[in-house]
Amino acid sequence: MSRIAILGGGSWGTGLAVVLSASRRKHEIRLWVRDSSLAESIEQDRENKKYLPGISAPDCVKASANFEEVLQQAQIVLGAVPSAHTRGIFALALPHLSREAAFVSATKGLEPATHLRMSEVISQVINARFVPSVAVLSGPSFAAEAAQGQPTAVVLASKDAALSAFLQEEFSGPAFRLYTNDDVLGVELAGAMKNVMAIAAGACQGLGLGANSLAALITRGLAEMTRLAVALGGKPETLSGLAGMGDLILTCYGAQSRNRRVGFELGQGRSLTEILAGMTMVAEGVGTAAALLALAKENRIELPITQQVHSILHLGNSPREAIRAIMERPLKRE
Repeated sequence: MSRIAILGGGSWGTGLAVVLSASRRKHEIRLWVRDSSLAESIEQDRENKKYLPGISAPDCVKASANFEEVLQQAQIVLGAVPSAHTRGIFALALPHLSREAAFVSATKGLEPATHLRMSEVISQVINARFVPSVAVLSGPSFAAEAAQGQPTAVVLASKDAALSAFLQEEFSGPAFRLYTNDDVLGVELAGAMKNVMAIAAGACQGLGLGANSLAALITRGLAEMTRLAVALGGKPETLSGLAGMGDLILTCYGAQSRNRRVGFELGQGRSLTEILAGMTMVAEGVGTAAALLALAKENRIELPITQQVHSILHLGNSPREAIRAIMERPLKRE
């Protein structure tokens, strides 16, 4: 029986704890929760009432706010904290990490200040002590549905084939299917970019636009995602798979998408400050748009949808102005 430590007691970290408790391999699962009172509540009520209400946490899941307790003898360390906090959390965890452990990032975003992917951030932090083995978990996976046991398929990406095979066996369960992939860059960029596209999709729906508009947005959004990923060294087939197209469809159409919700509220005329003040969980696309534009500028890649989402979020443009700017761009071949 292996021990899995999950850093992050939000909806996805908690959901993964529940999902992995049902995997084919038996695990002891330790969930690190920043708020000690929430950790105590999860232990007492066997439920994360703040971030994943209505889902029971099995007895093999133990929650704690103590890094040493959570990480002791952990053979797999899985990060599920917001991208802006990943570096800080892993830095605090560093003294308690084992060089024999496998590390997995389940966060979909870029570090705002450095524009680094999460696998790069985790590697940078841990390199202070040893060279880690890092993989990435991504794909279309709302936490509540996965934790309820609804069939879910995701991607596990690593350059280390043996690590991918090990984690695939450890994580797979009756309702949780994992495919392996060696395109870490493509998988991580897809996970970051689809959140920005979901904000755009939500804005279209908030404005009352119909199926034509949403279909065009998703299709051109996928083209934009692929363009940047391939320019940076990713594989186009990654973007047409679960981490790309699959996650894009889910987050643009799914009512549980936080990024789609932000876009919808913007389309309804609410301010970003007001929207974020009413949310308990992070919408990664809000902080990711600027980082993606910086990467695109460095590589001379056009990201017109991302550019307009950024203009809505941070420059005061209205969603209608953004749509008009996209529609009035010079005509071109597909």
